Amino acid sequence: MNIFEERESNVRTYCRNFPDVFHKAVGSTVYSESGVEFIDFLAGAGALNYGHNNQYIKQKVISYLESDAIAHGLDLHTMAKRDFLEKFSEAVLIPKKLDYKIQFCGSTGTNAVEAALKLARKVKQRTGIFSFMGGYHGMTLGSLAISSNNGIRLGAGVTSSHVTFMPFPYGYMENFDTIEYMETVLTDVNSGVEKPAAIIFETVQAEGGVVVAPIEWMQRLRNLCDRHDILLICDDIQVGCGRTGPFFSFERANIVPDIVAISKSISGYGFPMSLLLIKPEFDIWEPGEHTGTFRGNQLAFVGASAAIEYRESINLEYEVKLKESFLNTFLNEEIACLSEKIVIRGIGMIWGIDLSDRGASFAKAIAQRCYELGLIVERVGRDDTVIKILPPLNIEMPVLRKGCSIIKQAFFDCIN
Repeated sequence: MNIFEERESNVRTYCRNFPDVFHKAVGSTVYSESGVEFIDFLAGAGALNYGHNNQYIKQKVISYLESDAIAHGLDLHTMAKRDFLEKFSEAVLIPKKLDYKIQFCGSTGTNAVEAALKLARKVKQRTGIFSFMGGYHGMTLGSLAISSNNGIRLGAGVTSSHVTFMPFPYGYMENFDTIEYMETVLTDVNSGVEKPAAIIFETVQAEGGVVVAPIEWMQRLRNLCDRHDILLICDDIQVGCGRTGPFFSFERANIVPDIVAISKSISGYGFPMSLLLIKPEFDIWEPGEHTGTFRGNQLAFVGASAAIEYRESINLEYEVKLKESFLNTFLNEEIACLSEKIVIRGIGMIWGIDLSDRGASFAKAIAQRCYELGLIVERVGRDDTVIKILPPLNIEMPVLRKGCSIIKQAFFDCIN
């Protein structure tokens, strides 16, 4: 028995599928303690959009550390926070004509979600929330209540309340007008469902199986919320920060959510950081009404500012579009053709190979074979039957091609 099995909790997950002891990582490549090289198509579950140890961001962080600047600052005014607020406003919000107040939450995405739910209920003076089947929003009680997977919900040990799950346009609901259904629920006096304070959604249900919401659907959802005086919350924690191309994943629908939850890659370097973007008229918090000891992670502010500069310097949005085109072509022409039961879904730099018709054991075998061949790739979706491709956005094209060729080899090995 090793020290991990002896002392680490049974709750550990990723290490069960990727059991090597990892030591070093650069760009899109990680190395085990023994020197084995792996291409990373997991990217810290979306927290490493700019790759491992991004050189530009790293140097900014090192310089900051060497200056003996503030490392932890609660919500005090600091130079690092001011620099981030100015950079984020000038480079992201103002050019996109977005007017948001910025709330720094605790260190993880689920805290941003909790804050969003809490604020929505305070603003609208209603308790209910509409969430969607297939949605995932975090592991704390409020976030679990709006996440649909029964397995993880049971882990809370208490009954989740004040949440109504609505159908997402996917699977057997794909040809069902889910927006019209919500309209009926909200207007039928006998529906038994009260008007919620907010509707929370993901533009791409990442953990739900890489399910991409249609543009028209998102536009109708925004309109529904406007007509019924309901706040629209976008959980952009995993697919924001350029994952779908633009900085925010909702931009392609030309909509503006009332509240946006951001985390994972916002810090640029994997530092814990989460924030809410709030339309100014809804920022009605009392001082200290929602706090967090680590909401003042100065290294995260430095990394976040550097990440924005890095994005601009390499025209990352354009790079994502080029790689999106490659992944779309490769997956549909090289993988989907292997079996009529394989379904490909994705956008930008998040793609899913849906093997639900082949079963969970087959999907697990594919992911395991990929790992044996030197590729780290995760399974998501119902029963973990979707292979999720989530490389760093700045992955070099030769490395991206090599990782995809490993996936193809894994399919050949497991099918034959």
